[in-house]
Amino acid sequence: MALKRTLTIASAVALAASLGACSSSSGGSKNGGSESGAPAKATTAKYGNCKITSKPDSIKIKPVVPDTLTVETTLPAQGWWNGTTADSIKDGYEYCMAAELANMAGLKKLSIKNVSFDQLVAGHTNNFDIALAEISITPERAKVVEFSKPYFDSNIGVLTKKGAGVTADNITSKRCAAYSGTTSVDFLKTKLKCKSQKIYPDSQTLYQAVLSGQTDVALLDTAIVLAEAKQTGNKLEVPGQYKTGEKYGAIYPKGSANAAELDKGITTLQADGVLKYLSKTYLGPAFGGDPSSVPVWSLK
Repeated sequence: MALKRTLTIASAVALAASLGACSSSSGGSKNGGSESGAPAKATTAKYGNCKITSKPDSIKIKPVVPDTLTVETTLPAQGWWNGTTADSIKDGYEYCMAAELANMAGLKKLSIKNVSFDQLVAGHTNNFDIALAEISITPERAKVVEFSKPYFDSNIGVLTKKGAGVTADNITSKRCAAYSGTTSVDFLKTKLKCKSQKIYPDSQTLYQAVLSGQTDVALLDTAIVLAEAKQTGNKLEVPGQYKTGEKYGAIYPKGSANAAELDKGITTLQADGVLKYLSKTYLGPAFGGDPSSVPVWSLK
């Protein structure tokens, strides 16, 4: 993924120091999901604030920690993971997606670990069951990590100061930036080819560079930069996006014996409309706009 997610700049800086894990207990649920993915009936399952609709014990995995689904992600990620630290997150698209998978596997606890995105996509982390971090599936990454089936489509958005006047025609003359480890870096260097390019170490410094005027354009997933624009009180805007054909996938430890069953769970969540429901519930409000409504620019 061009990846990383968002929060206010101040909160994100404070967040960077946190490396936590959280767990919440849950009972089992006997209810399946409705066609919209919304809960059909009350359920006894409880993972944070998620409304669990999946069928318990419908997949079988052997977790690294007994009775717990251990999930790695990279924060901040408003909409995907709502909270300021790993142990404060109780909902969001990927959090509740993980919760549904935990319920399907009959696991009572969900443990969240905040890790470096670079380490995650390089396969340098271990002792987890699944990683959900808006990660774009690429051939290079697939050499060192094992991806799930895709669960979300993503384009690369153009984040600028509001009223900056950046257009598809003049963007290559602007100061453009991306951040390390994301697919936006390759897009910037090999396709967009802005005359001035800079790579930042993380999303917080990338966003701050646009706000402070150090760079004109930040490139990252459209959904993510829409959320960031909203978080800054619309000091930033997303005037355009580029179609890349990128898709997000979860990461499994290389050679994971659980991959097939977790893929089965993701397929079920898609078929039952649960992922659409999570997108409508958590991503729409967080983004402050529909990614599909952002004008699509062509490379000049």
